[in-house]
Amino acid sequence: MSKPQKRVFVLGCGAQGSVIAKEISKEPNVAETICGDIDINRAKRLEQKSDKIRGVQVDGSKVKEILRASTDADLIVNAMPCSFNAVVMEAALEGSMNYQDLASELLQGIPFAKTALAELNKTNKWEAAGLTALVNTGISPGITNVLVKAAADELDVCEKVIILLYENIKTKTKKFIPFWWSPEIAFQDMANEATIFGNGKYKTVEPFSNEEEYDFPGIGPRKVYAHEHEEAITLPQFIKGLKYVEVKMGGSAAELAKSFYDFGLLGKEPIKVEGTEIVPLDVVLALAPPAPSSPEEIKAAIGSGIEIDERSVNVVVEGKKSNKKIKYIYKVNSPGLGESFERLGISHLAYVTGIPAAAFTKLLIRDKIKRTGLFPPECLDAESRSEFLKEIAKKNITITQTIEKPLS
Repeated sequence: MSKPQKRVFVLGCGAQGSVIAKEISKEPNVAETICGDIDINRAKRLEQKSDKIRGVQVDGSKVKEILRASTDADLIVNAMPCSFNAVVMEAALEGSMNYQDLASELLQGIPFAKTALAELNKTNKWEAAGLTALVNTGISPGITNVLVKAAADELDVCEKVIILLYENIKTKTKKFIPFWWSPEIAFQDMANEATIFGNGKYKTVEPFSNEEEYDFPGIGPRKVYAHEHEEAITLPQFIKGLKYVEVKMGGSAAELAKSFYDFGLLGKEPIKVEGTEIVPLDVVLALAPPAPSSPEEIKAAIGSGIEIDERSVNVVVEGKKSNKKIKYIYKVNSPGLGESFERLGISHLAYVTGIPAAAFTKLLIRDKIKRTGLFPPECLDAESRSEFLKEIAKKNITITQTIEKPLS
């Protein structure tokens, strides 16, 4: 018996949304992929990739607009900036659609832990509606959550999690490329205090604190700093016994942001300059060049020559098994800038975020996720997590596992 045909609404046709739309349109039981964007040209361009794709113009900040555009959709994939999450979730519930996003909403002036936990507390609404809302489904958060849960299942007690992210990409182009993702999101994230979970409590630390040198496999010792991220907030909610969770980030973008922060340029409070009040961060964001996004821009950067391509996502999980200490170390292996462009015409970051997101979408489309409610990837069962890892491996995103334990 053939599976029921599904309609999927992908909201946001940028780098990640485009990858998701193209990937899921290949699924046999997807009848139509509706691609919505405020820029109708971006949405319409995707129609050329598959006869199953239909582009529509939609204002993602308005519930009625989303409902109008998502006609008869079974699932809405929110690939827009996370500031739109609350509106898109409201539309999904009102339209009886399952929901997926890539990151949690960060509200200015409100602690990230407070907003992320408030989002998790909405699970009852989704359960009552018989719907699934799978949140935080990129690489970090996303793949990282799956790997932590895999280790936790092997341990009697999972005690400590450290997630380490590093990137240093340098081409010979004369164009200044500070980030390969949104400078607005990057600078704002790095200017925020970082949330750490320790001894049963969430606490915040100053930006760029907890500095250490971590020996990244194949790269060597590199500086990393405490960084605001979802995993430190969600993992303790769903994995029992955790005593400590922290996410750290390093690389050329982090070092640039740190120098700006130290100089006061990421300040969010107005200062007076020759009688005029300005917010330093606003000036930085106004001047920051956007990340290369079009195939032409990415090709030009690659064509100038790639000098450095260092990337590493590491997940370290410590705990006990049979009353003995044990450590699991996972490394995510993924295509670099050149290979990502050759494969899909996108940057390495769009690839390693969009492909996992699409793999999570496929689990929803294939009805592999039976659970209702709102939850992150660490809540998926072992079978779903295994299928997810197999799916991303088809796109050359693989995992290397190292286990450190005392001799018996």
